[in-house]
Amino acid sequence: MVTTRKALAYSKRKPITNTRRSKRQQLSYIKTIPPQKIVKFNMGDYKKFEKGKFRFKMCVLTEQNIQIRDLALEATRQSLNKDLTKAFQKNFFLRCNVYPHNILRNNRIFSGGSKGERIQTGMTKSFGSPEGRAAVIRKGKPIFTAYFSTESAISQVRGFFKKISPKLPCKTKIVVEKLR
Repeated sequence: MVTTRKALAYSKRKPITNTRRSKRQQLSYIKTIPPQKIVKFNMGDYKKFEKGKFRFKMCVLTEQNIQIRDLALEATRQSLNKDLTKAFQKNFFLRCNVYPHNILRNNRIFSGGSKGERIQTGMTKSFGSPEGRAAVIRKGKPIFTAYFSTESAISQVRGFFKKISPKLPCKTKIVVEKLR
């Protein structure tokens, strides 16, 4: 059964090289780009955010250099959006600050009796087929940012951010900032 690889299989220090599409097909390591899993990057009341009417800003920051898969970002986005919508209806603004540009590849190797003897090529042309995307994030950069108006909501939003931290593959830090 084919499943996606865990994020642990990819390096945390350096993103994978040669994840490019070239105009010349012979130089292109990647023939197709996987579809984007993140549906929305901005949620909530965008007009109020543009006018600057929110008084508080809360961010989730990474404490490591990390690659986060688009599947993990989408899961955290959905959880945060659902909780914030239940609590504040439309009186908030949530932004996903990262975009998954990096394409993850997997060189599948068959195991077992005689399944792969005539099929696989070993390490010749071992670039692998694309299987997903990841966002490369440096230490201290925000992943998600929430804007809201009331001071009494700080503890509630902090609870929502603590709830999503197990879905992210890195150590996180929550920072609250008063605007204006």
